[in-house]
Amino acid sequence: MANTTGLRESKKLRTRRLLAATALELFLERGFDEVSVADVAAAAEVSKPTLFRYFPSKEDLVLDRFADHQDEAARIVRDRAAGQTPVAAVRGHFLDALAAGDPIAGLCDHPEVVAYQRLLYTTASLEARLGHYTSREVELLAAVLEAESVAPLAARLAAMHLVTVRHELGRENWRRISAGLSAAEAQPAAVADAEQAFAMLADGLDAALPVRRP
Repeated sequence: MANTTGLRESKKLRTRRLLAATALELFLERGFDEVSVADVAAAAEVSKPTLFRYFPSKEDLVLDRFADHQDEAARIVRDRAAGQTPVAAVRGHFLDALAAGDPIAGLCDHPEVVAYQRLLYTTASLEARLGHYTSREVELLAAVLEAESVAPLAARLAAMHLVTVRHELGRENWRRISAGLSAAEAQPAAVADAEQAFAMLADGLDAALPVRRP
């Protein structure tokens, strides 16, 4: 029974990945608004009802990869080192992402990543749907802070600040890449912006949020 369940889940995961990959290829080739859900289903050789069982909306076909990062900020703060504030933990992780050229930080000039981010940031319905994923990030991070005895409102406000800074820094880095800079050329300004942004947060949030106890 366990083996059967495992095979079923593996098949579902393969189908999900196929749908997302097929959709993205079509969207990049023809434009998001020019491709229908029926087009994606036909290209992936599944029915529309099957597609909607995996993805609630057309936008989710593009944004599915964000689901893998929804708990990232919460995990960073929850697992931070002893003596470290939440702001310092998120700052360190973001700077590491910049140094590694991680697409999540926006500082990646690989053509496929640039094309994906251009699709995301220039399509109104995708931008709007992204808010759903961002809200979930905030909820998960706020829950971690509340578990450390931060009052609910303070936890939510702090989570909103931290999540927003991560997203806005990534978006600004994409703008640099989109304007023609290479990742190496854009990195000094990206690091400077990150340092400034997290310093601004630290001035206010570090006094209100707990450090990690040994």
